[in-house]
Parts: sequence; structure tokens; C-alpha cells
Amino acid sequence: MGIEARRKRVKELRRQTILKAARKLFFEKGFKNVTVESVAKKADISKGAVYLHFASKEEIYTQILLNDTDKHQKQITEIIRKGDQSVKERLLLLAQSYVDFFLSDRELFRILMNYMLHTDHMNLPEELDKQIVKGVNRNMDVIADALQQGIDAGEFPSSLNLFHHRNAIWGLLNGVISLHLFTGPEARRESRIRTTIQEGLETYLDGLRKAKRAEKAGNNH
Repeated sequence: MGIEARRKRVKELRRQTILKAARKLFFEKGFKNVTVESVAKKADISKGAVYLHFASKEEIYTQILLNDTDKHQKQITEIIRKGDQSVKERLLLLAQSYVDFFLSDRELFRILMNYMLHTDHMNLPEELDKQIVKGVNRNMDVIADALQQGIDAGEFPSSLNLFHHRNAIWGLLNGVISLHLFTGPEARRESRIRTTIQEGLETYLDGLRKAKRAEKAGNNH
């Protein structure tokens, strides 16, 4: 490994160390109570070293969200692209993937929900805020793409409002996870989340299929 390659590797390792330390602090203390100085202390580096990699606490926060939402977006896109299953089955697999993702990283879910629920209080620079919104929307658009596939395949009604139903499914996933992830007996949290999402989404998608059958029957008269 050459000198330049080694430097880049060391720089990236330091950057990831900072992000890991910051993630812990944001989860434990909340965005407002975390400072660049506290991140530096948690990462066991100097405050100046943090600024070599990130311009502000806001940039660190944004990068955590962007990295993880982009990673998951790739995973769920692959699920939806599978052509050997019904769209309903693929959406159920997407939901399982979403639950797996946040059960394995509860800190990230809390950070994401904190942003979604308290955007106005974050005081993020406009450009950083736009980046987060864009990243989240890419994940939500995977659901919209699946719904469009359902329309094209004759599985869901042609009158389906993609925007509304995309948001409804996204809300179902996050709402159920939020309800059970941090409350109730620890041993039962995961099963409650999985069962509630599975049954709720199945009912929702079966309703869309029923609406398609009604639409088809109406067109035949």
C-alpha cells in the first residue's frame, strides 16, 4: 500500500470513528445536548481533529442519517426488483427488511424519528436538511415503485394515489416500530413489532387487491 493510499485509509477510519462516537451520543443525549467537543472526547481525539473531517455537529448528524438511509435504500430496491413474487409478497419482504434494519440499529431509528418529528427544532443548514429529506424520500419512493408495479401487473387498482399510499405504508412501518421499540417488556418487543406489521400490512394490501377486483368488475358492466 502506497503512502497516499495509507493516508486515505487512516482518514476514513478516523472519520468512521467520529461518526460511531457521535451516533452513540445523539442516541443517549439527543441532538441539542451533543457538542463537537463531546464527540471528540467520545472518539478519544482532539476537537480540532473532528473539524478536519466535519464542519459542524449538523454535518456529522446529517452524514449518519444519509449513510444509513442510502445503505437500506439499496437493500429494499433489490427486494422490489425481484420478479418471481407478487408485489404484495415483495412489499411484505420490504417491511421485514425495514424491521430487521432498525432492530439491529435502534440508535439510528431514534435519530431518524427525532429528525422527522422535530425538524423545525434541529436548525440544520438548508442544504443539509435538503440532503436528509432527499435521502428519506428515496426510501419512500421504493414503496411507490412497488405500488406502481402492482398497478401495472393488475394487482392493485389503477386509480391508486401513489403518494398517499406510499405515505400510509411508510407511516404504518414507523408507527408500529415507534410504538413498541422502546416500551413494554424487552423480550416481547420484537415479536410485537413483527406480528403487528405483518398482519397490518397484509390487511392493507389485501384491501388494495379487493379494490382492484371491484374496479375490474365495474369495468366489465
